[in-house]
Amino acid sequence: MSDAAGLTSAQEKMKAEGVSQAAIDVFTYYYGELEAGATGLILEDTIEPLLDPARLDDVQVSDEDARAALAKTAIIKLNGGLGTSMGMDRAKSLLPVRDGKSFLDLIVGQVQKAREATGADLPLVLMNSFRTSEDSLAELARHPGLEVDGLPLEFLQNKEPKLLVDGLTPAEWPQDPELEWCPPGHGDIYTAILASGTLDALLDAGFRYACVSNSDNLGAVPSARIAGWFAASGAPYAAELCPRTAMDRKGGHLAIRKADGQLILRDTAQTAEDEMHFFTDEFHHPFFHTNNLWWDLEKLKAALTERGAVLGLPLIRNKKNVDPTDKQSPEVFQIETAMGAAIEVFEGATAIVVGRDRFLPVKTTNELMLLRSDAYELATDGALRLAVKKAPTIDLDSDHYKTVQDFDRHFPYGVPSLKEASSLTIYGDWTFGKNVTVVGTVVLEDDNGEPNHVLDGTILEGGITEG
Repeated sequence: MSDAAGLTSAQEKMKAEGVSQAAIDVFTYYYGELEAGATGLILEDTIEPLLDPARLDDVQVSDEDARAALAKTAIIKLNGGLGTSMGMDRAKSLLPVRDGKSFLDLIVGQVQKAREATGADLPLVLMNSFRTSEDSLAELARHPGLEVDGLPLEFLQNKEPKLLVDGLTPAEWPQDPELEWCPPGHGDIYTAILASGTLDALLDAGFRYACVSNSDNLGAVPSARIAGWFAASGAPYAAELCPRTAMDRKGGHLAIRKADGQLILRDTAQTAEDEMHFFTDEFHHPFFHTNNLWWDLEKLKAALTERGAVLGLPLIRNKKNVDPTDKQSPEVFQIETAMGAAIEVFEGATAIVVGRDRFLPVKTTNELMLLRSDAYELATDGALRLAVKKAPTIDLDSDHYKTVQDFDRHFPYGVPSLKEASSLTIYGDWTFGKNVTVVGTVVLEDDNGEPNHVLDGTILEGGITEG
């Protein structure tokens, strides 16, 4: 089948599935990029490091201006992730984090507390996928009074066909037809918010700004101060950054494109293998991108209207197997874009360095353990914040703790006290009893290859404990 026939086949498949025309147009654009051999790579000699962005600590915003800006702000959460890397098959945001409350419960609490504190309406809108919508809306229904002026609580992320590496035709997988589809990356948020009518609904209701973040990042609480800074900046778009440490080497970073001085985002998948040493050097590129964004909704609407919904974000070409669990299944390309890459579309886009407390994602059970522990506490604004000077480092044996089910089975009475811990490393199969305390640097070894137990009331003090 020729490439032209492959594109036609993909377009027809999307139409039959009820995918919006705007999403089909965007897919068509990226199909052309892929067909032309685009890799999405951003080479080091085409960029300069971003070394001196604005810092929130230096910003002066009056309380009045901050409140006025927040009153025109909507909160949007990316909520399409299933938590598959942690063994989940439904929205990751439904995972219990503290006292039986899920990410979504805590997010709702943050929004409600900000409403009470500032008087802002603060609509909350989720970008769900087809697989997270029903369960997530059911969770939100447990919180009466959440809706604002009939604005929707969600809009749906689009989906697109996976393309065979050999021939760029839509993959077929009769064993599980759902695996023939993939999300277009979170860069799809721009197409989806426009095509769903949500962008117009927010503008019609008088909202001017949006604060956008991932639903697994409980640090991104509504902030009147940042809203006030963003409104005063007049920028169409802004990204929140944090100083990089050795722990952040895999995170995307902003850079300045030499050709035109424009801010751009570079992710791991856009970095050549022989240039990864530049990407991972936290001193060369000293700030990482949190995926907390601020938009001027009027300027976003203008850009999307002018470009026919095709913002032209840089392509991310992901090569995978059509069935991720079967390495013998056909290789496919997934065409993706990153939400944060839109920074290069908006002239005058900017960035601001915020505190590390605004970046608290949960990608593994290591982070989940921290957030469930007494090393963090629930603050008055609903945010989880460190209760100690420095978060302990957690490294759990992935053979035994990778999935949420395995994790919970090993901590049947809850996680140990970590507020006096520097680090906890576990090798092997250890199950914890009640009221366990970790002090200092602790390593649990696996010498016998058998299941081991930490008894009730044990104080694990700095050192190595052998199983």
